Amino acid sequence: MRSVLVLAMVAAALVLLPEPAPAAPPVSSTAGADHAIRVRDGRLVEANGSDLVLRGVNHDFIWYPDKNGSFAAIKAVGANAVRVPLGMGHMYRKTKPEEVSTIVALCRQNRLICILDAHDTTGWGQDKKATTIAEAVRFWIGLKAQLAGQEDHIIINVANEPFGVGGDWPWVQQSSDAVRALRAAGFKHTLMVDAPGWGQDEAFLMRDNAAKVKAADPTGNTVFDVHMYGEFNSPGKVNSYLTAFDRNRLPIVIGEFSGEHEWGDPDEDAIMAYAEAHDVGYLGWSWSGNEKQFSYLDLVNDFDPASRTAWGRRFLSGPNGISTDTREATIYRNGTAAAPTAPRHAPARLEVADVTSHSVRLTWKRGGSGTTYQVVAVNGASETRVLTTSRADVTLTGLRGAKEYTFAVYARGLLGTRSARSAPVYAVTPPG
Repeated sequence: MRSVLVLAMVAAALVLLPEPAPAAPPVSSTAGADHAIRVRDGRLVEANGSDLVLRGVNHDFIWYPDKNGSFAAIKAVGANAVRVPLGMGHMYRKTKPEEVSTIVALCRQNRLICILDAHDTTGWGQDKKATTIAEAVRFWIGLKAQLAGQEDHIIINVANEPFGVGGDWPWVQQSSDAVRALRAAGFKHTLMVDAPGWGQDEAFLMRDNAAKVKAADPTGNTVFDVHMYGEFNSPGKVNSYLTAFDRNRLPIVIGEFSGEHEWGDPDEDAIMAYAEAHDVGYLGWSWSGNEKQFSYLDLVNDFDPASRTAWGRRFLSGPNGISTDTREATIYRNGTAAAPTAPRHAPARLEVADVTSHSVRLTWKRGGSGTTYQVVAVNGASETRVLTTSRADVTLTGLRGAKEYTFAVYARGLLGTRSARSAPVYAVTPPG
């Protein structure tokens, strides 16, 4: 996030190291790419093939390293992930290796996927205190001992919000170089690459060039991160941006967003609705501790999980919020076992009803307990995910009049694996 927190605190120079790391629950201890979170067909998956849809919160460890009870509180509200900014010693106090070990242990203890973010690159080129992506690479290499062997529950967010606004930054080359350098250094983790333009990609550098950066990763395990603040103030802007990644099978995560912002009003309803319908990960900014004038960004007041703000109530328990359909990572349930079995049969008896100029109702035969469904729009050999639901009866809206549509449905098992696709159905909408 473009910094709205206290950047200089007297306590920062005097802060104590966090309490010793608590014992962590057992997770896979086998290092290597075969046991890592990875990218498959444009989606983030676990080592056993289960879909991993990140639903979580940003927690400001670099400003509040003594608020480690927040990890348990974040888990308690239903999150499956936490994104933790780390300081590199340029803009912010440098996070020490032993602190990183504490963070990782707290994530494991509280059964959270851990996204670690090198934060000092924020707005490089416009913020004089910011540092470069190349410096972030050196920072990560210095932490390799703390991160190696934990690829099944750690994602490395290479550089937070690199570059300011504008379209002439060397984002493609420097992001590609960073991915290549980290792979050459032996990192097997999934890497997360942030958009330029203070994370909002207002010039569409990431949207239009993400495939080039992904191609620089010999493992293919790179996911892209956009921060949705004032640039994303309408459903049209949210949907068109995210659809561009979905259409091109490029994995995208909304690493930061909020309900209000000083630089425009984000459309949080559209952000969360699209993410829920299309299984896009999102992480809200932030748990607590923003400057007083920006306290509207806090999800809870003064780190008290029992005292939710308006933003906290919307994000945590509102429509399409954390409590809607968040699934804990399977490594915390049953380890990196053999790939789970997909539902044996495609959804049957898919039917069309109630066709209007702007909507259509689909129904199908319900599967077993724990099954969810992905509805897709089919266009020749390609398909686009429309929504994910636990129901077997949905109404699709926003259609155009006098147009033929083709839809199909996949069943998705408890661990996220998909069945074969159902037989397609067709709907011709009357003129509007």
